[in-house]
Amino acid sequence: MTTDDRHPVCTLPMAPDYSRVTLISLDPEPAPGNYLEAMTLANREAEARLGEHMLLSWYDRDRDFESPQHASECHLNSATPGYVDYALHRNATLRIDFQQGRFVFFYLPVDLLRKGGK
Repeated sequence: MTTDDRHPVCTLPMAPDYSRVTLISLDPEPAPGNYLEAMTLANREAEARLGEHMLLSWYDRDRDFESPQHASECHLNSATPGYVDYALHRNATLRIDFQQGRFVFFYLPVDLLRKGGK
């Protein structure tokens, strides 16, 4: 991409836009022992905040595993991991993060789905 023929412009990776997402950081004691324990806690938190909800995407740093699987393959040089991009482009409204990225979960309230995601 160029602004004109003499001054080429490189697009820099940008951080994700969380402006429409409630960001929750949790550091419970004791810490969750694994992904399933973290997911149980995250689902409870999502239920309390959103009511009926849908888990859109997640990341488990312990196992370096994400859902949807392979979402980050297209984001190798991006500042935004694939599971984050997936959630944000599907109107996630809640992110729950355990221990600074150890486990991350994105949620959408079901009533938003019923309204067509708007």
